[in-house]
Amino acid sequence: MGVGEQLNRALEAIASESTVPDVTLVVPGLNEADSLPLLAAQVKEALAPDKSYELIFVDDGSTDDSWQVICGLNEADPAVRGVRLRKNFGKAMALSAGFERARADIVVMMDADLQDDPADLPKMLAGLEAGLDVVVGWKVERLDPANRKIFSRIFNGTVAHVTGVRLHDMNCGFKAYRSEVLQSIPIYGDLFRFIPVLASWQGFRVGEIPINHRSRQFGSESFVASSIC
Repeated sequence: MGVGEQLNRALEAIASESTVPDVTLVVPGLNEADSLPLLAAQVKEALAPDKSYELIFVDDGSTDDSWQVICGLNEADPAVRGVRLRKNFGKAMALSAGFERARADIVVMMDADLQDDPADLPKMLAGLEAGLDVVVGWKVERLDPANRKIFSRIFNGTVAHVTGVRLHDMNCGFKAYRSEVLQSIPIYGDLFRFIPVLASWQGFRVGEIPINHRSRQFGSESFVASSIC
């Protein structure tokens, strides 16, 4: 890479940092190196050029090449950013690390395993534009094993009965928020699963959108920052 190209990239990075994007996507992941390039490309296809965005991959202590892949994606596209945790702290810590660095007024969380479909992002954002403060994805046709489907029904029914907040898929990892929701609610332990409930109790408007649930393409299910790119 020549000096002129390096300078241009540096100027692009500075401009990217100084421009607040329309949307921040926070994607925690553990050993998802194979999925990340495809996810980044699909997010770009779903949002650009209508929405400016930053895509924050949070590497939750991966032992594969996830961090190298993230940094390579960042070099190719300044809209992709990375946070690397020192070890596997779990999803709550990974989300918190990403949310702390989110610059947009709209923040989307989604999983890194490609089961969440970025093509649904416009629908999620439309829900916020229509007046909601929290949009929860509803996997109408789940591609999970039968035992997980049964557990999900029990979990959602119990949460609805206890809290009065009725959603089909409270535990869905694909959600969109106005930033003030995340600023109002602490995230630790498993509380991230109940952000819609806590938001509703604080008077925020919560709704759900049917989304496409896809099969995992790579690997198997799994699940304070030391490096940033």
